[in-house]
Amino acid sequence: MKGGKSKSDTKSAKLSVNKKPTTKGGRKSGKAAKDPNKPKRPASAFFVFMEEFREIYKKDHPKNKSVAAVGKAGGDKWKSLSEVEKRPYVDKAEKRKAEYEKNMKAYNKRQAEGPKDDDLESEKSVSEVNDDDDEEGSGEEDDDDE
Repeated sequence: MKGGKSKSDTKSAKLSVNKKPTTKGGRKSGKAAKDPNKPKRPASAFFVFMEEFREIYKKDHPKNKSVAAVGKAGGDKWKSLSEVEKRPYVDKAEKRKAEYEKNMKAYNKRQAEGPKDDDLESEKSVSEVNDDDDEEGSGEEDDDDE
């Protein structure tokens, strides 16, 4: 088969030409970046329960390294709890949610006022980056002169 292309070669060549670059998970890269200053959402009552349950489970099963086993055991335990037994975890979750809502109001207020603090931080980080570049660049220029 001199000079001839097999069917698989032509298909893969066509597919590779028509593919569009995508990011992880097939999402478009035009998505806005997350704001690191935005408050994290609070944990639900189940996850508050799991924080304590993981510690207890690790003490009882020190050789178990499986995350799935801990999650499965925690889920089974959560399902078996009565509403009265779940109440402390629900209360903690509600307290965290109230604090989160307060923080979100403050965050949204800062965003509405404008990025005054962000500008100061970004200028500082830019100057730090430029300082590093200047030091590297000056060293290279001295080497070129010699």
